[in-house]
Amino acid sequence: MPESQSKKYEDVCVLESTSSVPLIVAMANRVACSPSSPTKQCEHHSTRTPTVARSACYATKNMDKITEKLAALPPDSHYFSLEFFPPKTQHGFANLHARLSRMAQALRPLFVNVTWGAGGSTSAKSLALAELTQRSLQLTTCLHLTCTNMSRRLVDDALEQAKALGVRNILALRGDPPRSDEYRDDSGDQEALEADDSNKDFMWAVDLVRYIRKQYGDYFCIGVAGYPEGHSDQSHPEHQSVEHDLPYLVEKAAAGADFIMTQLFYDVEAYTRYERRLREHESGLFKTIPIIPGLMPVQSYQILRRTTKLSHAALPPDVLKRLEAVKGDDEAVKRVGVDIITEAVETMKLIPNPGPRGFHFYTLNLEKVVTQILERSSLIPPATPIITMPYSNGGPDHAIAEEESDGFLIVERSKQNGNHRRGSSVKNSQPRNRVVVSRDRASSTSSNRTSAFEAPEDEAGVPRDQINSRANTLAISQGEGAVGREATWDDFPNGRWGDVRSPAYGEIDGYGVSLHASIPEANRLWGQPGSIGDISTIFRNHLEGRIEAIPWSEEALQAETLTIKQHLLALVEKGWWSVASQPAVNGKRSNDPVFGWGPKNGFVFQKPFVELFLPALDWEGLRPKLDADEEVTYFAGNAAGDFVSTDEHSVNPVTWGTFTGKEIITPTIIEAVSFRSWVEEAFGIWAEWQRVYKPGSESSRLLERVRKGYWLVNIIHHGYLEEHALWERLLST
Repeated sequence: MPESQSKKYEDVCVLESTSSVPLIVAMANRVACSPSSPTKQCEHHSTRTPTVARSACYATKNMDKITEKLAALPPDSHYFSLEFFPPKTQHGFANLHARLSRMAQALRPLFVNVTWGAGGSTSAKSLALAELTQRSLQLTTCLHLTCTNMSRRLVDDALEQAKALGVRNILALRGDPPRSDEYRDDSGDQEALEADDSNKDFMWAVDLVRYIRKQYGDYFCIGVAGYPEGHSDQSHPEHQSVEHDLPYLVEKAAAGADFIMTQLFYDVEAYTRYERRLREHESGLFKTIPIIPGLMPVQSYQILRRTTKLSHAALPPDVLKRLEAVKGDDEAVKRVGVDIITEAVETMKLIPNPGPRGFHFYTLNLEKVVTQILERSSLIPPATPIITMPYSNGGPDHAIAEEESDGFLIVERSKQNGNHRRGSSVKNSQPRNRVVVSRDRASSTSSNRTSAFEAPEDEAGVPRDQINSRANTLAISQGEGAVGREATWDDFPNGRWGDVRSPAYGEIDGYGVSLHASIPEANRLWGQPGSIGDISTIFRNHLEGRIEAIPWSEEALQAETLTIKQHLLALVEKGWWSVASQPAVNGKRSNDPVFGWGPKNGFVFQKPFVELFLPALDWEGLRPKLDADEEVTYFAGNAAGDFVSTDEHSVNPVTWGTFTGKEIITPTIIEAVSFRSWVEEAFGIWAEWQRVYKPGSESSRLLERVRKGYWLVNIIHHGYLEEHALWERLLST
């Protein structure tokens, strides 16, 4: 192959066993061999191509830079990208793999984004997810990269690993404001630590853009963030405006940024003004640069309010009114949210643009809602043809896929084989590939969702589900049918106490441990505590509504929590600080103004639980009393990694609802694996709070003592018919 051609194509041979496996479907960055002539020999392959077993061969055009892919699109076309964060647990990661495979086939995004935790807190998981998307699923991947408050070497390592994985796109971000003094580790070589402080080289995102260009030239396509309503840097909230941000964006564009991706917004008029301002900017830097609006599908009312609060994104009155009318019913909120985002997409399609119009979706690792939006907005591109080279009678049998019809990839064989048509074998393809296990091995006991991916050895190769056509896969992603319900089983329960097996389990943004507050904001809320009593006062003030947040919660108390406020205040008087709780509920109407949730024609139930920090000595005294109570389940852990529980293998649904024509919904589940994950994060928040204050200060030393000397304990009382039993048990000790 001539050198010029070898740079454009890479040869890939995919092994195919004697049992059925899916053929690899070409994505937007792949080209079929000899598309103009199904009988012409592929121009860069010959019949001498080495083979092992039977193979499927295709050509991949080296077009993994976003700018190159955009240049190949018709100027009046539309495209979209999807963003994912690394799941907190191995269960979630495994299930995200299946979800990504399905979404890749059903939706065909132009590229996907993988987030990066502030300070490099998710670096290993982010790179693992990037490897999955770029290498395993062959999705053009854009890796987020922050540059502040972390090891300087981590920046270099991340860029080198991205290059090794074939990732050609970086979204260059600053991260949290630089805080070298607070993040310094006093236990090591201070000179070496100072030299390895990323804040010495990187103060702003533009520093990272310049560095990448200097070190890698044009190898990476570099994106930067844009803020249609101004950057919400809480250290200078008075400067939140587009005009204040513009000089910084000009710097980033001049330094070599290739595209702009915006923060989420719901005010389409504000976005329209923002894009017009950039296109008409006197510098001329933004006339043709791709500007990709960021959209977050509405998953629930509570998540919407939290994300808009943290990002300082405005909710237009008409949008808020539509959502508040259904805020107690998550399914209705999703339906209205699909309408709102679809309308926004259709409006933005009409904005004049110098090239293809794109949309970026923050998926929160969920698929159903974003799939519905993409389908209704007609953003999903058509299927891309592929070529295959099956073998029969020991020789190559060239074939070209012409179309997809009724779940089959139709191929045309060469004339010497009678020009027969056949359907390629895709019956066991994703998302339902199964692990072959011995017949006598017990199926997974953790969940029927994991056992669904296993097949006994005597059933290997037997189709389990309907043929995996694009239409079927799209229907599954939208939650249709039995398989669709299984694929989107976590669509309703989302959040920290949802199912730990969900890719969406945990923090809603995937950016890792954070106070979600600047130093000035933290000082305003929590002052400078100097004693245990001062910390108790902070928790008391939050319960009384005097302050709107504590480090573990950015929101004021919900109405149902206020019904047990006196119990929680009594625990604070004991020096036990609650960070999560709920009262007992026995069959309240689902439209009850305090306890209701879900569709209006149902009933909801709750087991009471409380999660609190308490001193190690207090825990030693409380634990035997909880062990003696058969109605109680507890999980407990500390910063050192110690963990105890009544039953480590127990799974505890503590909130459930029954609704007409639906299965029982259990949005809140507490179990060991989810609690362990949260313990690490909860004590990490103590460390983040400690960093608000100067090392060695009274407040810093106090918070360190608490972090090292306290336990986090979650206590569930299963007798939900006994409304006050949990609180009487705790307050009597």
